[in-house]
Amino acid sequence: MTSSIVIIGAGISGTSIAYNLAKRGAKDIVVLDSGYLTNGATGRCGAGVRQQWGTEANCVMAKKSIEFFEIAKEELQYSGDIEFKQEGYLILATTKQEELQFAKNVRLQHKIGIPSKVVTKEEALQIVPHLNPNAFLSATFCKTDGHLNPFKMTDAYYQAAKRLGVQFFFYESVQSIDQVELGKFVVHTNKNSYTCHQVVNAAGGYSKEIGDMVGIDIPVYSENHEILVTEPIEKMQGPMVMSFSKNIYCQQVPHGSFLMGRSNPLAPRDHDISSSHQFLDEMAKTVCEILPLVGELRVIRQWGGSYNMSPDRQPIICESDIVKGFFMACGFSGHGFMFAPMTGILLSEIMLGHPTTLDVSILDIKRFHLQTTTDVEHSVV
Repeated sequence: MTSSIVIIGAGISGTSIAYNLAKRGAKDIVVLDSGYLTNGATGRCGAGVRQQWGTEANCVMAKKSIEFFEIAKEELQYSGDIEFKQEGYLILATTKQEELQFAKNVRLQHKIGIPSKVVTKEEALQIVPHLNPNAFLSATFCKTDGHLNPFKMTDAYYQAAKRLGVQFFFYESVQSIDQVELGKFVVHTNKNSYTCHQVVNAAGGYSKEIGDMVGIDIPVYSENHEILVTEPIEKMQGPMVMSFSKNIYCQQVPHGSFLMGRSNPLAPRDHDISSSHQFLDEMAKTVCEILPLVGELRVIRQWGGSYNMSPDRQPIICESDIVKGFFMACGFSGHGFMFAPMTGILLSEIMLGHPTTLDVSILDIKRFHLQTTTDVEHSVV
C-alpha cells in the first residue's frame, strides 16, 4: 500500500497529528495501531489538564492546548460530549521549599497569561472544604485547569480526521521499518506493508522500539503509573487536588467517581502495566491523610499505564537529524494527553514546512546531546 504519511500510534497524540495534517491539506495519511483507538496510555490516563508548570515551554504548551479544549467540540464538529470541565487544579504545598517554588512558578505563569494564584490554607479550604487542614501549608490554584474524557476527546479527533480522508488501521503491529532511499520508507506490519515519504513515531510507551527500527536511539523509557477509581457519589469536589510531595492527584469526574493516582519511584523501566496491592495500600494511606472523606469511599477498580519518560520530563517533538523524514512525538512523561492539541499543531507545521506556532527548538531531540544539567519537571500527573 502506498501513502504519503504513516503515523504509528492511534492515541491522543497520533490522532491529533493526523487531524492537523489533514486540516492543513496533507493527503494520503495512514494511522497504524497495534490495538484499538486509545489502546495505550491515552485510555489509561488520569485525564487532568493543567497550566501550572515550572518551565515556560510546558506552560505555553498547556495554555494553548486548554484554549483548544475549550472550543474542541465545535472545532472538531463532534456530536458527543467531551466532558470538559474547568473547575481548576488545587496544588498543595506541604513544605516551605514547595511554597517558595510554587510562588516562583506562579510568577512565571502570570508572564504567560495563566490565571493561577497562591492561596492561603484558609482560602484552599474554601475551595475544597473536606481537605485536612493539618496536611498542608498553602496552595496554588488555577480556575481554568480541569479534566476531560480521554476516550471521547480522542474519538473527536478520530472522527474529524476520518472526515478529512485519514485512514486508520487497528490491530496492526509495526514489525520493521526500511528506509529504501532518502525520503522513502517501507513500514512493515503483521498484516501489510506501507510505502511512504514520512513516518511519525507517536507510539507512546513503545516509542523507543520504533526509533530503534530506523537506527535512532531515542533517550526515553517506559514506566508504569497506577490509578484507581471509586464508587460514584454526589458531587463534593470540583478541582483536581494534587500534591507532589505527598505523591497524589485526586479528581471527582463528571459521573461522580473519584479518580486518583500516584507515581512509583521504584517502578522498573519496562512495559509492565499491571496494578499492585502496594499501590492500593499507599494510596489509601495518602488519601485518608489529605482527603479523609474521600478515603471512606469504596474502590471499584485499579489499573496501570505507561508514562513514556524523557530525561528532562519535557516532550520530544521534531524531525530526526539522522533519518530525514522520520518525525517524533514522544517522551511526554505522563503529560501527552494535556499537550495533545499543541503536539498536533506543532508537528504538522514542522512536517509541512510551515512556520511553527511556538519555538520548538527546545523540544528537539538534539538538546540531549548538548545538555550538561537536567531541568526536571514535576511529573506526578
